[in-house]
Amino acid sequence: MPSSLNLTLLLALATFAAQAADPSEGLFDLEDLRVKITESLPFLELGVGKDRILLMRHQDPDHRIESPYDQTARDCPPYCVQPMHLAPGVETIGELELIDYLRRAAAGEPVLVIDSRTPVWTARGMIPGAVEIPYNRLDPATSDPSDVAELLELELGVARVDGLWSFETAKTLVLYCNGAWCGQSPTNIRALLNYGYPADKLKWYRGGIQAWEQLGLTTVRPSARDPDPPSGH
Repeated sequence: MPSSLNLTLLLALATFAAQAADPSEGLFDLEDLRVKITESLPFLELGVGKDRILLMRHQDPDHRIESPYDQTARDCPPYCVQPMHLAPGVETIGELELIDYLRRAAAGEPVLVIDSRTPVWTARGMIPGAVEIPYNRLDPATSDPSDVAELLELELGVARVDGLWSFETAKTLVLYCNGAWCGQSPTNIRALLNYGYPADKLKWYRGGIQAWEQLGLTTVRPSARDPDPPSGH
């Protein structure tokens, strides 16, 4: 059993915007973790220096899912259940696959984990290592074509060759939003497919933040955001 000091440190690491302690400093013994991600993966360390975060599961056995992700009833439309398979060739993944993509992105591979939600939602907490690309930035109905082109080239790794899009160097994208009832990441994925993005370079974490919270996994708040976002589900 972990000491009270170790348990306090572990709980602090699993809260929003927690700064992870350096395991090499010996502040706590990672073997004390009671709730690991898998038997062989107790945590995943992301970032460096002051930006270092331990992605881990909450260690408090009394921890419960917090609002608004504890809510099960939402009006449909618009909050309708999404299919398991969103589009041909687009892989639906779970938490362990997403964590592996986070590891690969941190190692410098051409992988980008995308939070497709709008700021009112991301302010509540994001998956560590994800970047914010709200669904309406890629929606042709709400975005300027030049802004979409800039996003594709500068952030997603798409190249323009002889006036045409080339996806040879495009990043593998892992997209998520609020959960199986959320249409924001599906909207992003469908828009990307319409632009010609290869389906095999698109991964969808259908469970989203609701499933992530259900497992007690670490989330972080965008540093520039108000920690008390507007209410609303």
